[in-house]
Amino acid sequence: MGNWFKTTLLLGALTLLIVWIGHLFGGKQGMIIAFILAMAMNFFSYWYSDKIVLRMYRAQEAAPDRYPELHGIVSELAQRAGLPMPRVYVIPEEAPNAFATGRNPEHAVVAVTEGLLRLMNREEIKGVLAHELAHVKHRDILIGSVAATLAGAIMILANMARWTAIFGGGSSDNEEGGGLGGVGLIVMSILAPIAAMLIQMAISRSREYQADAGGASFAGNPEGLAGALEKLGAYSKRLPMHANPSTAHMFIVNPLSGRSLMHLFSTHPPIEERIARLRGRRPPPAGSGDSGSLSGEDQAKAAWRRLSGS
Repeated sequence: MGNWFKTTLLLGALTLLIVWIGHLFGGKQGMIIAFILAMAMNFFSYWYSDKIVLRMYRAQEAAPDRYPELHGIVSELAQRAGLPMPRVYVIPEEAPNAFATGRNPEHAVVAVTEGLLRLMNREEIKGVLAHELAHVKHRDILIGSVAATLAGAIMILANMARWTAIFGGGSSDNEEGGGLGGVGLIVMSILAPIAAMLIQMAISRSREYQADAGGASFAGNPEGLAGALEKLGAYSKRLPMHANPSTAHMFIVNPLSGRSLMHLFSTHPPIEERIARLRGRRPPPAGSGDSGSLSGEDQAKAAWRRLSGS
């Protein structure tokens, strides 16, 4: 209950951020318009966010006759988790990754990239899908989809502010104090997306640990997911994914981890900590490279060497 209360507050903070941006653009009138827009987006994202995200990544529904093993794994895990069979999609992307979306377990979707199916063995694919079904079981998928929609709106407004400043806008002397000068627009265009990312981080990080634990339980063995996370950590640096920052928190690992600036605002806990928890070990201290525990960078390099056979 505490987690739901915290998440509701954070989603409210994203909504208020949109309203604040509206106030900066147009005073009281802009604030009202932004509030109506935010409410409309909350309603729209409840019903259609899954379709938006799937279309964004050109995901195609996986036909059972073409992907029989994938459907078999999902069906087995759904039965173990006590969930309806979700729809299964495949994303035409070389980078291995996966996410779940939908407004509730009855309308859930799990999506995996072609790269994940190609690079993972059966137990690792099972671990990844179990993690995503744990998100479905915990009803994280609607929260993640709504957060992605609101964060996307904030980034669009920030881009509008940046272009308005570049082309000489923002000089309004609105008597209600809503107008911003060019410098103010530029500052807002930088700070608003950072605030949105921080809120996404707060929503997402604790839920990843819960989904790891739940996924290990559904799969019956934590090693499949732990091994998958090792590979994902290695490949995320070698095969960067073309992902929208507003949806980064939805994936099993941060698809932006190859970009150093985005890594500072990662919506996911460190992969090495997740692996250590799954294997019942104490997470390695930040920056330490010894004591029998490999750092995240060393784990990624070791996994890459094993995969490439070098």
